[in-house]
Amino acid sequence: IYLAGFNGVRIELCNNPLVIIQVKWCGRRSDALRFLNSGKVKDVYDLEDGTLLFRFSDRVSAYDVKLRQVIPRKGEILCKFARYWFGQLPGPNHFVRRVSDTEMVVKRMEMVPLECVVRGYLYGSLMARCRDGSAALPEGASIILASKLPRPVFDPTTKSEHDIPVDRAAAIRDGLVTPERYDELESLSKSIYGKMAAVADRAGFILADLKLEFGILDGRLCLGDSIGPDEFRLWPKDSYTVGRTQEAYDKQILRDWLTEAGWAKRFEDERAAGRDPQPPDIPQEIIEKMTARYISAYERITGDSI
Repeated sequence: IYLAGFNGVRIELCNNPLVIIQVKWCGRRSDALRFLNSGKVKDVYDLEDGTLLFRFSDRVSAYDVKLRQVIPRKGEILCKFARYWFGQLPGPNHFVRRVSDTEMVVKRMEMVPLECVVRGYLYGSLMARCRDGSAALPEGASIILASKLPRPVFDPTTKSEHDIPVDRAAAIRDGLVTPERYDELESLSKSIYGKMAAVADRAGFILADLKLEFGILDGRLCLGDSIGPDEFRLWPKDSYTVGRTQEAYDKQILRDWLTEAGWAKRFEDERAAGRDPQPPDIPQEIIEKMTARYISAYERITGDSI
């Protein structure tokens, strides 16, 4: 079976249980790709030479629910943002090259089973956990929504279908990481957050928080996965106001709409009843707003045009 439209390449699907795909890249060479998984945003293929192919889609999810509609050009922005940040940040990472607007090749790594979240502002799930007493803030922190924390907080989660916050003691007790590895992840994550926040600041944005993933390659801790508006909260400095919901240039646009329309609560109720949440249709104005703001964030931060 031959399919068209895979970024200009020719694809042959074979009746192999491993799902082997034969791809002819521009008629110059042929590589075997083994499909590994399809995540919330990207599809991953094994190039079987120690590298993986990430194919970014326009899919979108929020509150661990996949929405039916797509956000036009979202995959392109995420792919190009990832290339930009991997090129800007110091230290080892898994990026090899970008091969199309929505695809990049990365080195295969043994991934660390933690999502490394750094928060510079009181917002999102941290605000909710502070209200219910399940999270503590640094000494001197304000409890007002969107207030800046006295210092960035390392707030990692497990890597699962529904991410669960985990502190140092629990991460070590559960065998996720060693004490030394946890401390290394915390230090490196905070350092990266600081560097990215400085870049965002020069572009007129506040980097409110950030999610990073790391892996082990040749015995070293390396930055992995991707970095873009699905992995951070980005607020324009000129409209930032403590105590209210912030203007978002990231996926928070969708989260805010789902919350205001009552869908976030409905998702919780469905899960509590043992049912899979059913997604609503996203209003067209929200879709268009997300596309426009993802593009604006990329162009303002990188200085490149889409």
